[in-house]
Amino acid sequence: MPTSVAVRDASVFVLNAGGEPNVTGFTLGGGRLAPTGDTRALPGTDPAQIGFTPDGASLIVSDRANDALLALPVEGGETKRQPSSGATPYGFDFTPDGTLVVTEAFGGTVGAAAASSYAVGLRPVSKSIANTRSEVCWAVVTKDGRYVFVTNFGDGSISSYAIGADGTLSLVDAVAGSTILGEKGVRDEALSSDGRFLYTLDADARKVFAFAVRDDGRLDPVGDFDGLPATTAGLAAV
Repeated sequence: MPTSVAVRDASVFVLNAGGEPNVTGFTLGGGRLAPTGDTRALPGTDPAQIGFTPDGASLIVSDRANDALLALPVEGGETKRQPSSGATPYGFDFTPDGTLVVTEAFGGTVGAAAASSYAVGLRPVSKSIANTRSEVCWAVVTKDGRYVFVTNFGDGSISSYAIGADGTLSLVDAVAGSTILGEKGVRDEALSSDGRFLYTLDADARKVFAFAVRDDGRLDPVGDFDGLPATTAGLAAV
């Protein structure tokens, strides 16, 4: 049950959530993957996402079962466990200078979605800044590191936060955008490589929705397309 992939240059790590959860390493070359033999067990966890820190030294894993963030040194060594600021840490992304922004689903409680931020080394900065929505999932930081968008599966909304120079979060708009507002379904999201457009996947509606990203972090809807297969689960943008 692979649920998330982290890629940096030729290094690939896959997060497997089924059976005994683990992280497994591969090398990428010529469009092919080769196993490295590096598999690290994550017993007793319910992992959601894996990602490299900006310096490439560690892998971060969000653990919903234990309300924790795990830092696994890429070259091996002891795993660091940081208690999450809020319950059910889920998706995350980094600013260019290393601030980590993590969504918190609070077990899917209606209206309890939130996000927190951490400095380098998983030191808490902003703790559980609520957005009033439900079942928050993924996070994506703008290219300039000034804003982060989070998808709220529970009601089809996208919330926006501003990120201060010191890594502090402040809610900009609880509903900066939406797929089908009030309906469950919005899951993954991705920014175009130039940062000008945000794409969001509403898997229940089997549609992708596109938004133009303003300089002030606000979103303008620009269209959508449908006809996706019912098994669609994620997306990437170039």
